[in-house]
Amino acid sequence: VAGGAALGFILHQPLFAAAGAALGFLCLLSLRIASEWQRAIILRLGRFDRMSGPGFLFLIPFVDTVPYWIDLRTITTPFTAEQTLTKDGVSVDVDAVLFWRVMDPKKAALEVQNYQEAITWSAQTALRDIIGETDLAEMLTGRQKIDSRLQSMIGARTGPWGITALSVEIRDVKIPASLQNVMSMQAQAER
Repeated sequence: VAGGAALGFILHQPLFAAAGAALGFLCLLSLRIASEWQRAIILRLGRFDRMSGPGFLFLIPFVDTVPYWIDLRTITTPFTAEQTLTKDGVSVDVDAVLFWRVMDPKKAALEVQNYQEAITWSAQTALRDIIGETDLAEMLTGRQKIDSRLQSMIGARTGPWGITALSVEIRDVKIPASLQNVMSMQAQAER
């Protein structure tokens, strides 16, 4: 822009100034910068062209678009299953956390509409499925076994999207207060 303005001033031609300003504006539109952990999905006229990053990206203005910036770092997603019945008919609330990472940014961008939301819903439904297949006693004592089953279920669902479930951890299992009182009285009676 400055070069076009200077050339236009020197030559007394406002056309050069306007052309320089337009060229400078197009250059601003065509450059992007991707961080070390980001990959840009670039579409050319609406079709997948390439995945690029990290560093400078050069785009053809009005032809290339970047609809997705995919983060390749490990992402933590908390999720819950509220008022879900166990195999033995007890209503529980379970809080868990999922650690996951995008391994194939192209699949994550093109195979699912919103991969972050999809993985949250997938994790929540897998947790509900596991709770329905597990007794309360098993859930309270065998968390590592449930964690590994959840990880494999979520991994099977998200694998086609280019996403890997690194680990799942159940943080808390909440049971109704009345059942807590009964279990406490039973434990005291046994002692």
